[in-house]
Amino acid sequence: MNTEVHKSQSSNGTTRRSALIIGLDPELIDFSDPNYAGFPGMTAAKVLAGLTAAEEGLKDLGYDALHCLTDFGETAEAVVTAQLQRRQFDCILIGAGVRVIPSNFILFEKLINVVHAHAPRSKICFNTKPSDTLEALQRWI
Repeated sequence: MNTEVHKSQSSNGTTRRSALIIGLDPELIDFSDPNYAGFPGMTAAKVLAGLTAAEEGLKDLGYDALHCLTDFGETAEAVVTAQLQRRQFDCILIGAGVRVIPSNFILFEKLINVVHAHAPRSKICFNTKPSDTLEALQRWI
């Protein structure tokens, strides 16, 4: 495992905190499925726009944020493991789409164990929607 701590420098010379943001690829989600009723009016385009805005906002505030989008389980563990083996992150966020949908419970459990095995020193946090990702990360880094 690569244990390199990746800290980039911001334009003013300060160290940027790193975050891996894990979530489901919104292009794979059927938002008309009753499991997603808690996200009324949500679409893949809206989720992607929220992810982009969150990433830009995080970078503007000095965070080095990387999104890691997964499927519902076929390759999710391998995709997340690959990201965690590339570098160490200060904090890892697992998104609400993985965490709060009952049918994704086993995926959530598997991803927690992947993070625990490959990034034991990273803080873990959770958002409730893409727009509160910054608040979730700021609680821990």
